[in-house]
Amino acid sequence: MKKFKKFYIILISLMTAFYGCQENNYQFGEIIAPSNIVLTAEIVGQDLNDPALINGDGSGIVNFTATADNASSYVYYFNGVAEASPSGIFSKRFSKVGTNTYTVVVKTNGTGGVSTTKFMDIEVYSSFTDEEAENFLSGANIGDSKKWYWQADVNLHVGLGPVSDDYGNGEFSYEAWWNDIKAWDSEKACMYDNEFVFTRTTNGLTFEQTVGPAFVPADYAGFIGVAGNQCHDETVATNMFGIKSVSFGPSTSKAALEGTYGIDAQGKPKPYRGTTFDISDGGFMGWLVGSSKYDIISVSDDELIVRIIESTGDGLAWYHKFTSTKPSQDASYAYNDLVWEDDFNTDGAPDATNWTYDLGAGGWGNGEVQTYTNSAENAKVLDGSLIITAKADGSGGYTSARLKSQGLRKFTYGRIEVRAKLPASAGTWPAIWMLGSNNPTVSWPYCGEIDIMEQTGANKETTLGTLHWYNTTASANASYGKTTAVADASSAFHLYTVEWSDTSIKIYLDDVSFFEMANDSTLPFNADFFMILNIAMGGTLGGDIDPSFTEDTMEIDYVKVYQ
Repeated sequence: MKKFKKFYIILISLMTAFYGCQENNYQFGEIIAPSNIVLTAEIVGQDLNDPALINGDGSGIVNFTATADNASSYVYYFNGVAEASPSGIFSKRFSKVGTNTYTVVVKTNGTGGVSTTKFMDIEVYSSFTDEEAENFLSGANIGDSKKWYWQADVNLHVGLGPVSDDYGNGEFSYEAWWNDIKAWDSEKACMYDNEFVFTRTTNGLTFEQTVGPAFVPADYAGFIGVAGNQCHDETVATNMFGIKSVSFGPSTSKAALEGTYGIDAQGKPKPYRGTTFDISDGGFMGWLVGSSKYDIISVSDDELIVRIIESTGDGLAWYHKFTSTKPSQDASYAYNDLVWEDDFNTDGAPDATNWTYDLGAGGWGNGEVQTYTNSAENAKVLDGSLIITAKADGSGGYTSARLKSQGLRKFTYGRIEVRAKLPASAGTWPAIWMLGSNNPTVSWPYCGEIDIMEQTGANKETTLGTLHWYNTTASANASYGKTTAVADASSAFHLYTVEWSDTSIKIYLDDVSFFEMANDSTLPFNADFFMILNIAMGGTLGGDIDPSFTEDTMEIDYVKVYQ
């Protein structure tokens, strides 16, 4: 090691001596400033002979062309915000409503870092407005700012789908195309501290990403020659930082014009908003796919859902969810006062002050094949758990249990938690759910149904959260639900939760929200409901029963209600 150090010192000394003897003779070539700059502007829809179109057709789009002798590239400045244009050709949408005068500056770059600028004043008319969306993004007053974050605490905050309508029926419902991304996805943890700031100025909205880095998905990463499915800093995402301008316009994509994104409180499909926004100078919201144009699917004070098309031309559209409330990895609930619980700590029959039974057979409206009993063989408390057991009766039939709190425990609104381990056998259909207490009077679905957890008989690695009701407008039964993955549902306990208020119903798995629907006075979810715990066999969701089935169980660790 000492010999190596000595050699290294000698080598450095020789290199220093060699270079010290050289004459510094750097050649930059001839430095020439661009000259003869010509800047032209074509206002889309302009007709000088029509007073209504003198300043354009209201789209606010202007096509600029800059030329100059000895220019290598061009940069436009709109209200001080830069937009690079190597060719000198650039299209800009001015979105400030009304007829407004803008000062446009183009800088032409020559050799050796010299440049020349040209100014132009242009008067443009813009008629498109979505003031509500702008106010949601930034605030209504000049100087207002709002920070946005990835909605990392919910499943499906990033999704992928086709640009074109592969179904051929106008469906662009993002639930049909989402990747199976979960809340707080470990691969994407590097981007969850991102902060995106919209600010209202006298000239409209600006955008700035104040906390990096940028996530680069694999497909686009290959296109630009970097490692994919990871975050990169500004050396890769060169346009990530800096203040950008934001322009708004009408959506023109087929998805925005024909697509839907879920069901509203009346059971009707919700259309896209119909507004796009563009971030200047290659700006983007944390997900680098070479595009700065966003279709607003939905926007509110606390949630922004957008669609962005990847620039590689391979037909991919990304769906992103953001929130103005920075998520915490710990679930935050509105209801925290424990008003009722059963922790099943007394062995024997279930507590008769909390639970009674549905009894009998007949399919229960779903083609089920079990007979419900109150036998200890089908329901008992043992070692701190309620154990519901579905059994083959030896003669081709099945028995099980359906416990309910009807007439004993009921509640309106709150947080209901059930910690449970589910059966593994094909054909079993376990459920943790609630019905409106007026069910005996008005019947189903008029009473309303809240399914906190259901599991199909064929797929034991997902669970469902679903709402059922009667849509009076459509005069038909209505339902809306979603699934979530839970690979070890039959071997480990998981927490199944609903948080229910007069404005929303959210369903969680292990404190992670995967389902939400708005609640309002037109729906039946504003009155007392009671709990039901059961295992059905076969039927609509149970499906085909394993021919070798003998018995299987659902274990309930506890039930808790908070208000």
